[in-house]
Amino acid sequence: MIDPIYLDYAATTPVDPRVLNAMLPYYSEIFGNPSSIHYYGQRAEAAIASARETVAVALNCHPEEIVFTSCGSESDNLALRGTALARREKTGANWILTNRAEHHAVSKTADQMEKHYGFQVEQLNTDGFGTISPETVEKAICKDTALVSIMYANNEIGTINPVAEIATICKAHQIPFHTDAVQAAAYLPMDTQSLGADLISLGAHKFYGPKGVGVLFIRKDTPIIALQTGGGQESGLRAGTQNVPYIIGFAEALRLTIMERVQRTSCVRPLRDQIVGTVLEEIPDSLLTGHPTTRLPNHSSFVFKGVDGNLLLTLLDAAGFSCSSGSACKTGNPEPSEVMTAIGLSREWGLGSLRVTLGAGTTTAHVDSFLKALPGLVQQARNLSRTP
Repeated sequence: MIDPIYLDYAATTPVDPRVLNAMLPYYSEIFGNPSSIHYYGQRAEAAIASARETVAVALNCHPEEIVFTSCGSESDNLALRGTALARREKTGANWILTNRAEHHAVSKTADQMEKHYGFQVEQLNTDGFGTISPETVEKAICKDTALVSIMYANNEIGTINPVAEIATICKAHQIPFHTDAVQAAAYLPMDTQSLGADLISLGAHKFYGPKGVGVLFIRKDTPIIALQTGGGQESGLRAGTQNVPYIIGFAEALRLTIMERVQRTSCVRPLRDQIVGTVLEEIPDSLLTGHPTTRLPNHSSFVFKGVDGNLLLTLLDAAGFSCSSGSACKTGNPEPSEVMTAIGLSREWGLGSLRVTLGAGTTTAHVDSFLKALPGLVQQARNLSRTP
């Protein structure tokens, strides 16, 4: 059996050895509780302070604007719930604007805010590329808008949204703007001053850091309340003993990402372009999903007419290729993902989605091998999909 080829870097990335080396001392040598006042606690607390400074430098913000969380999803939850509730308490605003193609960490949170907290949620429409235009946001804003949340880059189809322009509109209306940048951080600029968002969510495992740690950037004076109470950690916004090794890992992974972004992009973009060009040329009834140019440099995504995406993933996995799909199988009843529906695809097309994402371990040989196998596997999936 050949070694499997990993083509799912949008799902997660391996921990960079340099990141792991930075983390290791905080498991057994500098192991104190950072909330303790003794020597061991002070060393751990100093390590967190240093990591917070590293993250702040990378994001061009103040250390006190950084809150460490357990993941990007928690950061999204804190941003939406904490800010919307604070805004309603302060101004009475009760309206949340987001879009139909968001990650579930945002969309499901917004749904719960509507169902259990009495907020009104408006899901803005995207265009056929999955883009939210600034004009769409501006038309939807009203005096009762508590928060706007639009993702920086789409995890499923790779489209990059014009978040800086959207942030400018929100600022003009004095409305907090949150962007889920979890998928974007590995390859896109993350300067908080240029982006302009008031809240930005990040997760370390998307850029060669450990799973289980994230960050929420909260611009100074943005209204927000804690959702996890108990201790006073993270400026009172996230109670609980801080995960020192993971926080160190987050900071080092982000530092390396900012430092090496240009090099990493130059490695993956040509391979991505090769995949896109070959698939569209050689596989009948195939479409690129997401924007053709304004997309993540490591991200290619497709739909194939008349194909069950989950079946195609199984065939790819058996052939030694680890990819992902946008269709979710619910008790044997596969349906297109919300993103496929949001960009206007029919069920016949939307079910056959495939996401191929590249990273540090991807080689030309990997891509060549994948492209050699894919056309036959798509045809096999079509044949099996048509079988009664």
